[in-house]
Amino acid sequence: MKRRNFIKRASLTGVGIAVGNTLASCAENTSEEAKASQIIKKTSLPLVISTWEVKNATAKAWEVLQSGGSALDAVEQGCNVEESNVINQTVGKGGLPDRDGNVTLDACIMDKYGNCGSVVYLQNITHAVSVARKVMEDTPHVMLAGKGAEQFAISKGFQPEELLTEASKEAWEKWKVKAKYKPIINIENHDTIGMLAIDKGGDISGACTTSGLAYKLAGRVGDSPIIGSGLFVDNEIGAAVATGLGEEVVKTVGSFLIVELMRQGKSPQEACEEAIGRIVSKPDSNYKNFQVGYIAVNKQGETGSYSIHKGFSMTKYQDAKNENLQSEHYT
Repeated sequence: MKRRNFIKRASLTGVGIAVGNTLASCAENTSEEAKASQIIKKTSLPLVISTWEVKNATAKAWEVLQSGGSALDAVEQGCNVEESNVINQTVGKGGLPDRDGNVTLDACIMDKYGNCGSVVYLQNITHAVSVARKVMEDTPHVMLAGKGAEQFAISKGFQPEELLTEASKEAWEKWKVKAKYKPIINIENHDTIGMLAIDKGGDISGACTTSGLAYKLAGRVGDSPIIGSGLFVDNEIGAAVATGLGEEVVKTVGSFLIVELMRQGKSPQEACEEAIGRIVSKPDSNYKNFQVGYIAVNKQGETGSYSIHKGFSMTKYQDAKNENLQSEHYT
């Protein structure tokens, strides 16, 4: 009987219940202290968060959510804003090229059902995240790469265009002189946009899109299009997305790790901090010379963000407020 009661209590702990525009979280326990913690937590929905200061992107996602749109539509359309923003040289059109002068894009998207789509090494198509959604919805595959991804995009009506702008070309030309074109991985910070949203129905989706590490070796792919590394969504638990040096995120499967830590009871903030800890605590970690940051949200609408170095931020849109929040960082 004791064992059955223990299992019953464990199975009910942390269950999220959708109630209109709020989420209620409760736990069954007999202690007085636990009874006090059974006070229902309510978080107004919807909400959207993204890496870095991208207020126009979160504003677009918020507009979709407020009109009753899905979290999936919100993250796609929000990321589209930055993909079209040529001033942002790390995402979409105008992104900084590889060391051969080619702009190549990586992106992925994941919905409330756990379905996902991804494109890697995509060229000549601005809205990589939208192509990733087409991969998810219109094919039996998860990932398409290179020319195959480009051909698929064109077959779906995406228009090919030159992604290398004059500003990015000029920056590349200057880099070649300064770097003497040595085939090393640069360690510049990188502003990949990752976005997570919860809609009015309490469902979670996420997306991630990037032009990859500036001046990378041709063919290099980072964490952004890899499900579980750059992005992971579990609609019962929460979601996480990464930015920064993708090689380090891949080595620890960072986004999946954060969601699993939340499943074990950690808050989004605690989970992000532990995921960063996994990177910096490696015996051979060179963390002082690169940037990695995570953002996360759980089913209750609680959020967290953490990075290896200062300067990382999270943009959050909730209750009609569009805020840029400076992230805590490892010290």
